Amino acid sequence: MGNTPCMEATTRDRDGQGSGALADKAQGIKQEYTHGEEKPLGSHLILVVIYNALVGAFFFWRARSGRSFPERVGTADLLVAGVATHKLSRVISKDRVTAPLRAPFTEFQEEGGPGEVEEKPRGTGMRKAIGQLLVCPFCLAQWVATGILAGLAVAPRATRFICSIFAAVTISDFLQIFYKGSEEKLL
Repeated sequence: MGNTPCMEATTRDRDGQGSGALADKAQGIKQEYTHGEEKPLGSHLILVVIYNALVGAFFFWRARSGRSFPERVGTADLLVAGVATHKLSRVISKDRVTAPLRAPFTEFQEEGGPGEVEEKPRGTGMRKAIGQLLVCPFCLAQWVATGILAGLAVAPRATRFICSIFAAVTISDFLQIFYKGSEEKLL
């Protein structure tokens, strides 16, 4: 049995090209972009879709619940959330104690800053993409900030308390570094 005209039409895009031609075109774009290096662009796209799906699901759930969002995020909440985002992103991506959570996706390279390690992503495809996300505090910050702000919308008191913990630890970190630097200058 051969393909029917209807089946053939479903395997072609609007320009009349088959899915193989589209895959070839996508591969060509990837090769041009990456200069032949292994970069998990498809897996990165999946992570972007997951992030947006989670945010969309949250907005949908919030709308269906009949509860609105706060009219604005206050300056104090924004500052505490920002400091907490900074610290929690670093705890997830660099902290020595959270290394076992990253280990399936990363590989130890060397000791980092105080209480931190430097790692690199391992594997290919989705494993590498997740590893790249997990070792990058800048990349994680958007995910963390989204979670914190969603928490402020749903459970503001608990979220403020948790954010205050991470903000206090951030202040402590800077004081520890300042103290250590002062101590070394005095000795």
